[in-house]
Amino acid sequence: MIATDTQRNWQPIIRQMQTVVGQDGVIVTPEELSVYECDGLASYRQRPSLVVLPQTTEEVAAVVEICDRNQIPFVARGSGTGLSGGAMPTEGCVLIVTSRMNKILEIDIENQCVVVQPGVINAWVTQAVAPDGFYYAPDPSSQIICSIGGNIAENSGGVHCLKYGVTTNHVLGMKMVLTNGEVVDLGGKVADMPGYDLTGVFVGSEGTLGIATEITLRILRSADAISVLLADFTTIDAAGKTVADIIGAGVIPAGMEIMDNFSINAVEDVVATDCYPRDAGSILLIELDGLQVEVNASSERVKEICRQNGARNITVATEPEERLRLWQGRKAAFAAAGKLSPNYFVQDGVIPRTELAYVLGEINALGDKFGYRIANVFHAGDGNLHPLILYDESVPGSLEKVEELGGEILKLCVRVGGSISGEHGIGADKRCYMPDMFSEADLETMQWVRHVFNPKELANPGKVFPTPRTCGEGAHTHLPVEIDGAMLF
Repeated sequence: MIATDTQRNWQPIIRQMQTVVGQDGVIVTPEELSVYECDGLASYRQRPSLVVLPQTTEEVAAVVEICDRNQIPFVARGSGTGLSGGAMPTEGCVLIVTSRMNKILEIDIENQCVVVQPGVINAWVTQAVAPDGFYYAPDPSSQIICSIGGNIAENSGGVHCLKYGVTTNHVLGMKMVLTNGEVVDLGGKVADMPGYDLTGVFVGSEGTLGIATEITLRILRSADAISVLLADFTTIDAAGKTVADIIGAGVIPAGMEIMDNFSINAVEDVVATDCYPRDAGSILLIELDGLQVEVNASSERVKEICRQNGARNITVATEPEERLRLWQGRKAAFAAAGKLSPNYFVQDGVIPRTELAYVLGEINALGDKFGYRIANVFHAGDGNLHPLILYDESVPGSLEKVEELGGEILKLCVRVGGSISGEHGIGADKRCYMPDMFSEADLETMQWVRHVFNPKELANPGKVFPTPRTCGEGAHTHLPVEIDGAMLF
């Protein structure tokens, strides 16, 4: 039985943790703990009982072993940029923060891989290998602040996941601290290891199976040529059809992103790129890479398809500074939305590319029905939507209405053959929608896997899997529920 926060005597636990990580590695004051009470989904908050800042695998293992021995739930957290409440503390938990584990341990150019600690920032990996002509492909919009450990937990994507895949396609192996404090090595520098693909099981498990403390990442050689095209259209439907036509023509860009008129003007108001026409119904950003001859041919084909679908103007950038300028607004879209509204609620669903026009129309209709403005910014190439619902949390009942609206968007994605998450994970936010996508047998099978590695339900309890509560209630409160003699979280 797990003791509640008020029942537990924390002083012995604090002393044990300080023995492991030092006095400055344990945070105990309410003022300092409040900094860690949420991740990027700031609508949901829970103050942890204790924050611990380890620096090595051995320290993480010792901290987890203390939690296991004392039946204390624990939650791993990196930079805290997640958008599904996955790193939000649970009641009475120890928050294990990996931000001090920020070393690049090895750069192996010959084998095209690097070994990093989980607190390494995503963009640092490319910066470290760029002088040798390499880069790390997964690039979430938050790549200048998000950490590799969080990317591993949520199986993050980014602009380049269309051509190069999401995080799991670039993780060769990892050192893991299991939920009882044992340390195991999974995978390695060799691409095809015998046995079960446990590396694949852990990537995307959202901290429910253990904590990665060293990660071996695949790096790619930088392309000989890169070209970014910006096409603007009078309607978002035209941009969506262009995406489908480009893929249908056999061209696979490195990335394709769509922004609607609302997002365009928000970005120009805040970032002032002077690249995005304010009167456009939508813009489509297309990045092509490869050999110069290949990029030239693909660029001409893409421009032809854009014009066939009514593109008004097409801008082409080949120099690094020009390309960065075209991408700058897209990377800042979430921040720009924060300027427009006191609060915003971002969802993350996936749909088939062929359903883009229909789904975007339905999302706008849902926004009208609920009375909220919705900005649409998304990875168009793989159908990963990021609708931003703008609202004011100070208005009574607004968060509950926005949660309901977000849920309707997720259900819509599932109905057209899509998914309730592309890269943000399930966390606390979306767990009650899992039955909309998976059968009882599916969910039970996933729970079997979880219980093998996390039998005491101490690692990130209350995340990913549904409970009988409504989604909003479940996100705010995390207590075990007994059903047919089994404890579910």
